[in-house]
Amino acid sequence: MSQIIASPATHPTPLPRSLTLTFDNNALLPLLLGDHDRHLARIEQRLGVRLACRGNRISITGQALQVSAAEAALGALYHQLERGEMIDGPAVDAAMRLTDPAGEPRLPLSDLPAIRTRKGAIGPRSASQAAYMDLLARHEMVFSVGPAGTGKTYLAVAQAVAMLTSGKVDRIVLSRPAVEAGERLGFLPGDMKEKVDPYLRPLYDALNDMLPGEQLTKRMTTGEIEIAPLAFMRGRTLAHAVVILDEAQNTTPVQMKMFLTRMGEGTRMVITGDLTQIDLPAGTRSGLADALDTLEGISGIGVARFSNADVVRHPLVGRIVEAYDQRHAAAREHARERHG
Repeated sequence: MSQIIASPATHPTPLPRSLTLTFDNNALLPLLLGDHDRHLARIEQRLGVRLACRGNRISITGQALQVSAAEAALGALYHQLERGEMIDGPAVDAAMRLTDPAGEPRLPLSDLPAIRTRKGAIGPRSASQAAYMDLLARHEMVFSVGPAGTGKTYLAVAQAVAMLTSGKVDRIVLSRPAVEAGERLGFLPGDMKEKVDPYLRPLYDALNDMLPGEQLTKRMTTGEIEIAPLAFMRGRTLAHAVVILDEAQNTTPVQMKMFLTRMGEGTRMVITGDLTQIDLPAGTRSGLADALDTLEGISGIGVARFSNADVVRHPLVGRIVEAYDQRHAAAREHARERHG
């Protein structure tokens, strides 16, 4: 069994802490470093530490909390490689996010949950994702709220696929309100499937990441996996299934109640949405906001909340979301002052 050995090291600069990690598998070390040491450079930039590699040793120098975070991140990445998992830039970012000294995860890195699909294990890339995955495993109904890029829908689909392929449920039903289309659906070319498919594309994309193409096609043909607009849920009772409602901020309270009451025996429901991206007509209350106000705290219902800090897409996405939020906040403040 490979081990990481930490030993004290001296450094000429008067920084609070310096240590050296020793890795005993030289074949894995180049993968840990990345091409031209790009993984090390990524950690240095994010955590504000200095990293240097000589032979099978990596020295870390910097402020105590940042050194500990870098040590934990490198250890987690090395253990991923030991398990046969490859690492890339997003995986490095995830390891650092999970060891961020400003917000350490609730669970030790070794105990973080993973969702196992036929394309491999899917692990959390932030502490909030770890908490969300824990809710998905324990609760029959989970609401997931936050900005785009935080993994709300992706992890819900991963959990659904894992439960389907392990035989815990008989089917998956994925749904979205086609708000953008409104009454214009009838003017689009093609049959109903061709009309609504563009609005459901993100759900297809997530499924394609989880299942081989032929298997996905077969399961959709047999009805084990169904993707449908929210309007198609009316009048149905869904049993022994995982049912996911995506973009739920664009439901009305009546639609949300209709959806939630489709829940049958042995069914899990996941409702995801971003309350800052509501496309409903002005003056219409979001069914997601209404449901959270009404149902949060009820036994059996879990609520996961994500922030801009949890965005796990390209780092620029998080900065873009933050910039828009700041502009909207300034506009609201200006409006209050003007009408005050």
